[in-house]
Amino acid sequence: MDISKMSRGEMTLFGSACCSMLTMHFTVQLLSQHLFYWKNPKEQKAIIIIILMAPIYAIDSFVGLLDIQGSKAFFMLLDSIRECYEALVIAKFMALMYSYLNISISKNIVPDGIKGREIHHSFPMTLFQPHTVRLDHHTLKLLKYWTWQFVIIRPVCSILMIALQMLGMYPSWLSWTFTIILNISVSLALYSLVLFYHVFAKELQPHKPLAKFMCIKGIVFFCFWQGVVLKVLAALGIIQSHHFWLDVEHTEEAIQNVLVCLEMVVFSVLQQYAYHVYPYSGDVESKFKLNKKDK
Repeated sequence: MDISKMSRGEMTLFGSACCSMLTMHFTVQLLSQHLFYWKNPKEQKAIIIIILMAPIYAIDSFVGLLDIQGSKAFFMLLDSIRECYEALVIAKFMALMYSYLNISISKNIVPDGIKGREIHHSFPMTLFQPHTVRLDHHTLKLLKYWTWQFVIIRPVCSILMIALQMLGMYPSWLSWTFTIILNISVSLALYSLVLFYHVFAKELQPHKPLAKFMCIKGIVFFCFWQGVVLKVLAALGIIQSHHFWLDVEHTEEAIQNVLVCLEMVVFSVLQQYAYHVYPYSGDVESKFKLNKKDK
């Protein structure tokens, strides 16, 4: 393969493919470690779902580059796949935090050490909830519902948006309506995570919850805000098409997809630290060393 003879588009695809493969490599490496040291299925199932977020985003973006001249409905479908998985990851992250604290909503298990702890709501949640509430089974169930509502609302809105786009019945006011609904939904889900972390920061500290959460939030943050910046740059005329077969809108989509492919390599490496297998491998490794000494 002679890279020097590649066109600009071919080099972009080749580089993005390499980044996607690197993301897959680091993720599969971490995933295989967790499967090898399969010690706590409840926690590790959630971890596997979370770490798969990076390769799903990378592959999704690479597919977008392969068909860069696709329709708006096609790009909306790709965005929806990412965002629906994001919703699942947020819910699974909350489930992971519950597991770390030995909380089980289904079995009505709340450790005595955390019962009665005060939770302080901030504005605008104080419009719907008391400023201070005592932590109990009902409160924890409510926080769980606040994360899972996004798992339901996101795919429902996505299906409606894609269907209306394909039918040509997607005016700007309807687009803004869906945007407002989804922003409220994801804000409520993230609010419940931040609130939970704030209350149990000390108990969760050994599990590095902030690093784990930042891996998730970082992916969402970069994908969302760089998309906003690219749209602004395109509207100002700074981003222009350099290929006669691509208009500015598709050029903007291409830049976004390339950036996501690059960023997912970084996040897949960061996940090696945040979701390391050592909490589950310690006993196994110590037994292995003892066996070697005995021999």
